[in-house]
Amino acid sequence: MQLPLNKFASQLQVSGIRAISNRIPEIDDVINLTVGQPDFPVPTRVKNAMKDAIDHNFTSYSHNAGLLELRKVIKSYYENRFNAHFDTNEILVTNGASEALDTALRGIIEPGDEVLIPSPVYAGYVPLIELLGATPVYIDTTQTGLKITPELVKSHITSKTKAILLNYPNNPTGITLNKQEVDDLVNVFEQYPIFIVSDEIYAENTFNQIHTSFASYDSIKDRCILLGGLSKSHSMTGLRIGFLLGPAYVMKQLTFVHAYNCICANVPSQYAAIEALTHSIDSPKEMNKAYIERRDYVYDRLINIGFELDEKPQGAFYIFPKISHFGMDDYDFCMKALETYHVAIVPGSAFTHIGKGYIRISYAYNLEALEEGLNRLERMVKDLF
Repeated sequence: MQLPLNKFASQLQVSGIRAISNRIPEIDDVINLTVGQPDFPVPTRVKNAMKDAIDHNFTSYSHNAGLLELRKVIKSYYENRFNAHFDTNEILVTNGASEALDTALRGIIEPGDEVLIPSPVYAGYVPLIELLGATPVYIDTTQTGLKITPELVKSHITSKTKAILLNYPNNPTGITLNKQEVDDLVNVFEQYPIFIVSDEIYAENTFNQIHTSFASYDSIKDRCILLGGLSKSHSMTGLRIGFLLGPAYVMKQLTFVHAYNCICANVPSQYAAIEALTHSIDSPKEMNKAYIERRDYVYDRLINIGFELDEKPQGAFYIFPKISHFGMDDYDFCMKALETYHVAIVPGSAFTHIGKGYIRISYAYNLEALEEGLNRLERMVKDLF
């Protein structure tokens, strides 16, 4: 006998990214350009800090919100790096930024609410909203250079809008916002009683400009919830350390949500995070040098092959070229690339229907892999015509 399940959970499906990834082991000699994970090792001092924590038996529960020492370090980090000011009781350490987002949404979203999502967008956002009985409202950015604009925000806000979920630098596009663009959006947010949930997990992976955090604006501080973490900046994806920051009245509730979910974040990883944000704080700069070189190589190759791009990415480690002019559906394009040419890329429709007609390529891989992968894509495009 099968008993009824949660009606929202029963609608969950494997993501478009995983649909491709799950086929890779079945095919020989695949160049995999799908995964959004740095290919650099965790900084040595960070690894040693985690080992030391285990050796000294720092393996018990921490405070639900995280080690006070770590929250003090996070407070200083955001003040010095992004001019964003929070007290330690406004900071929550989570098991990765994914848990931070889940905790934030469960703490503020109710059934019937609408959540604005500039799209294309990371595939993991939508199920979290739908599990809460809320409605994702997609904002199509394909006509505005893959960036949200004040006009787009105003045209989508309704009496049911509870929050807008932002992600810059962006997955899947690699696009980010400059300070003037953030200023203009904040001027709009000031006019509406909605939460601004800003996923800035790629803040340290910003190229050729300084990242501007939505949390640095006092005028929206009482409604802005900031997500961050160390997975991308310090290649700590498996160590699961995220940050959740916001106004005290919100964070009090979110700490309860987090506590009843998992009690606290991984404690040895919390000690590793202290090291990452102190003596290893500049590790992302070295990674970014490689990302910029890879981005430039991939961008130039794609243009020469015949792909169309809105602009060169300025953050994260993704590029999102248009393929609709090749006369193929993006999913079919990616499956053909995988099955016939043995290169794995992600269809744009994996990032909501608004991404249809695009593909995502991750350049979190060495240049040798990128060169071979693009050689295979070039052969495929030539064979199409």
